[in-house]
Amino acid sequence: MNSTESTAGSVVTVPRSAVGLRSERGPVLLSLMLATGLVAIDSTVIATAVPSVVADLGGFNQFPWLFSVYLLAQAVSVPIYGKLADLFGRRPVMVFGIGLFLLGSVLCGAAWSMPALIAFRGLQGLGGGAIMPMSLTIAGDIYTVAERGVVQGYIASVWGVSSVVGPTLGGALSEYLTWRWIFFINVPLCLVAGWALLRSFHERIEKRSHRLDYAGAGLLATGCTLLILALLEGGQAWSWTSPAGIGVPVVGAALVCAFVLVERRAAEPVLPLWVFRRRTLLTSTLVALTVGVVLIGLTSYVPTYVQTVLGTGPLIAGFTLATLTLGWPLTGSQSSRVYLRAGFRTTALIGAAVTIIGAVLTALLAGHTVGRPADGVVEIAGACFLVGAGLGFVAAPTLIAAQSTVGWSERGVVTGTNMFGRSIGSAVGVAVFGAVANATLGHRTTHSPTELTGATRHVFVGVAVFAALMAVAVFAMPAVTRPAD
Repeated sequence: MNSTESTAGSVVTVPRSAVGLRSERGPVLLSLMLATGLVAIDSTVIATAVPSVVADLGGFNQFPWLFSVYLLAQAVSVPIYGKLADLFGRRPVMVFGIGLFLLGSVLCGAAWSMPALIAFRGLQGLGGGAIMPMSLTIAGDIYTVAERGVVQGYIASVWGVSSVVGPTLGGALSEYLTWRWIFFINVPLCLVAGWALLRSFHERIEKRSHRLDYAGAGLLATGCTLLILALLEGGQAWSWTSPAGIGVPVVGAALVCAFVLVERRAAEPVLPLWVFRRRTLLTSTLVALTVGVVLIGLTSYVPTYVQTVLGTGPLIAGFTLATLTLGWPLTGSQSSRVYLRAGFRTTALIGAAVTIIGAVLTALLAGHTVGRPADGVVEIAGACFLVGAGLGFVAAPTLIAAQSTVGWSERGVVTGTNMFGRSIGSAVGVAVFGAVANATLGHRTTHSPTELTGATRHVFVGVAVFAALMAVAVFAMPAVTRPAD
C-alpha cells in the first residue's frame, strides 16, 4: 500500500518503496546515479577536448565560456526547480531536466560555431540544474533518515568515478573519433535514465491551482546570473574597477534586493524567505557554500600543481585528484552510523576537523614536494583523500539535517537552496582563488615552477581558511541529535 502525507493544501502519495517494498527503489536509485553521472561527466569531459573543439570551430578566446555558462545556467536554475518540484512533483521536473539535458547534448554535438556551442552548453546547464537537486530530493523522499547517508554516498561516488572518466573519455573520443561524440554519447544514457525513472518512480499529486511566482523567478534568475557572472569573469574578462566590473555586480545586487521585496508578498514564493530564518536551514546552506569553495579550490589547482610543478601527465594529475572524490563517498555512505548515534552536528564537526587537517597538509606539502615527483604525488593524493573523507562527513549529514526538518511539500526547495549554496560557493572560490593566484604570479605570460609553487601554495592556504570557516558554520548548527522525519 502507499503512504500518504498531508501537506499545505495537497495530499501527496509517496512510492510504496518508501514504506517497505525495497525492491522498487533499486531501479530508481540506479536512474538517479546515471542521471547524476551525466551531469558530473559533462562538467569535466570537455576539458581535454578543448584543443580539438578550437581546431574545428575556432574561437580560442571564447572557450572558457564553455565552462562558465554551464556552471552559471546550472546554478541559477536550481532553486527554481526545487520550488517547482514542491508544487508539481519530483518526477515531471526530473524528466524535464533529463529531456533538456538530452536536447542540449544533441545540439552541442551538432554545433557549427563556438557561440552556438556556448549557447547549447547553457541549455545543458539548465537541464543539469534540475537533475542534481531532484536526485537528492527523490532520495530524501523514498529513503529514511537512517538510509539517506548510504544513498548519498552512492550518489557522491558517481562524482568520484566521473572525475577520472570524464577527462579520459573526452580525450579518447576526441583523439579516436571526434569531439562531437562527447555529447552524442549522452543520448542513450539520457534515454535509459529517463525510462528507468518513469517505469519505477511513481507519485500522485493532488490537482489544485497554483499561482506561479513569475516575477520572483525572473528576478532571482537574472540577479543571481549577474552576481555569479561578476564573480566568474571579474578580473578575467574585465577589470574589477572597470564599468563592467562595478556595474554588473551592482545591478545584480539591486535585482536580488527587489527579489526579496517581491517574495514577501508572493502567494507561493519561488524561494520562501523562511528558509533563511530557520537556523538549521541557514547554517546548512552556509556549510554547503564553504564546501563549494573548498571543492573548487582543490579541483582547479591540484591538477595544475601536479602537472606543472611535479612534472607529471594529465592522467596522473586526474588520479591524484580522484582520491578526493574517492574519500567522499566512503565516509558519506557510513555517516548515518555516526549521526544516528552522535547527531548531525557532531558528525559534521568530525568531518570539518578532518577536512581542515587535509587542507593544511595540502598547503604544507605544496612547498616540500618540489623535486620529488613520485613521493609528491602520493603525499598530495593522501592529503586530498583526507579532505574528501572529511567532506563526506560534512555534506551528507548537514543536507539530511535540513531535509529532515521539513515535510514533503518543502523538501524540494530546501534541497535546491542547499545545492544553490554550493554553486555560489564554487563561483566565490573561482573568484577568490583566481585573484590569489594572479596576485602571486603577476601579469606575465610565462612562469617558473617556483612561482607556480608559491601561487598554488597560497591557494591551498586559502582552502584551509575556508575549511575553518566551514567548521564555524557547522558549529553554529542546532545541536539536534535526531529530528523526526
